[in-house]
Amino acid sequence: MFEILTVCTGNICRSPLAEVLLRTRLEPLGATVHSAGTQGLDNAPMTPEALRLAVELGADETFARAHRSRYMTEQYLRSPDLILAMSREHRRRIVEFAPSRLRSTFTLREFARLAADTPDDTIMTAAGAAGDEASPRVRAAVAAVAGMRGMSAPPADPADDDVIDPYRRSWNTYQLSASQLAPAIDQVVRVATLAVADR
Repeated sequence: MFEILTVCTGNICRSPLAEVLLRTRLEPLGATVHSAGTQGLDNAPMTPEALRLAVELGADETFARAHRSRYMTEQYLRSPDLILAMSREHRRRIVEFAPSRLRSTFTLREFARLAADTPDDTIMTAAGAAGDEASPRVRAAVAAVAGMRGMSAPPADPADDDVIDPYRRSWNTYQLSASQLAPAIDQVVRVATLAVADR
């Protein structure tokens, strides 16, 4: 088993969308995926727009409909092997809560950008050196991606590492947010799959 946490503000749009997409694709590999909000509403469902996008993007509708928001606490930050924030502000809040998690905390798009510059062989070698258990292997793969910080070219605009917040905005904004989020999910799936493959 390995664990991923996704984080946004209210835990009703971006982070649950990322959660259900990752859970759908990674649960067969033994992943546990959760989400939380830095200003999380209490026990609220995904917005209808986020739910629609989740289904359109291939998420298990049962996962999406079952989602209920929760507030991020320090406890939730202790165990994940990878923490994915939807914006730089969320990443900052996470690291303030749990400074020891700095190397395993990224914005989703930052992780995807760094992962795209990390060769498959590098990820697999790092994971292989961590033994046979999924969690240490994923942590090692994440560390390999983190090692690209300062080596990969930064985005032209720092905001390009964020996923835009669509809450209470137009359907077009929801679609824009999803268009930033979905390709980044592909890179997370790639890294996790490489990490736990051929154990």
